[in-house]
Amino acid sequence: MHISERTISALAYVVSGDPVSRVASAVSPYRSGPKLVTFFNEFGSNDVYGNGFPTRYTYVQEKLRNFNDSPVIASIIQAAFDRLGFEEDGKSVDDAVVYFNRYLKADGFEVYESRGTFRLRRVGDQLVEVATEIVAEAVSVEFIEEQLEKCRRKLSEEDYDGAITNARSLIEAVLHDIESKLTGKEAQSEGDLIRDYKRVQKILNLEPSREDISNSLRQVLTGLTSIVSGIAPLRNRMSDAHARSYKPSRHHAKLVVNSAQTLVDFLFETFAFQQRQGTLKGAAPESDD
Repeated sequence: MHISERTISALAYVVSGDPVSRVASAVSPYRSGPKLVTFFNEFGSNDVYGNGFPTRYTYVQEKLRNFNDSPVIASIIQAAFDRLGFEEDGKSVDDAVVYFNRYLKADGFEVYESRGTFRLRRVGDQLVEVATEIVAEAVSVEFIEEQLEKCRRKLSEEDYDGAITNARSLIEAVLHDIESKLTGKEAQSEGDLIRDYKRVQKILNLEPSREDISNSLRQVLTGLTSIVSGIAPLRNRMSDAHARSYKPSRHHAKLVVNSAQTLVDFLFETFAFQQRQGTLKGAAPESDD
């Protein structure tokens, strides 16, 4: 990821907490020299604060230039907008985002908020969100968020192979965990994503062959099966897990990621609904109390 010199200057104000001009106040919390060293050391630097240390703003600018054109710059941008730090200092993180996005959008990117966390994406990109708050009992929310964040980050970094790999890993892990929760046994797959999905599909009663559903719903369920069947071989043909026979473009990778997230969200909603209704094996209807 590359950001312009103007954007580096704007980001330096956000990270350092210096006033953005002679007539305007700072838009972010003040970071002392030692705090700035700690901030950048978390991203791989090995600096020590002491005599001869440059001015805070100059130091931040140089560090940002060093990390520019690397995946780390995206992580630095996201870390700069820590809502808790802003609130503790009485600053508005939303105002800081508006200020910084004026410059960042000229580079084709923007900072946006998702579930209380500020993330980075290309201007105009909107990925499907997964309602992970409803499935704390179905699968590791932390793992899901980790995989989704990897997908977002790799798309912003133009690592389309990696985004496809993480999207497939997300589906695989969710299928395994839901199956384990429903059957009480550890899922065994040997990497066969289609077979994994068909087992969970049967347990959740999502088979298109059901006679008690409409034709339109049958077509939708068949479409979900097609999504899995399409994504399953992509890890071999397009992703970074094996020698590639085809290099994916951005719109291909984004389609895979959005398809994976749509599928996962539907499985979550289905699991939660059947759990509330007590139709899952060993499950009882949730109490209204």
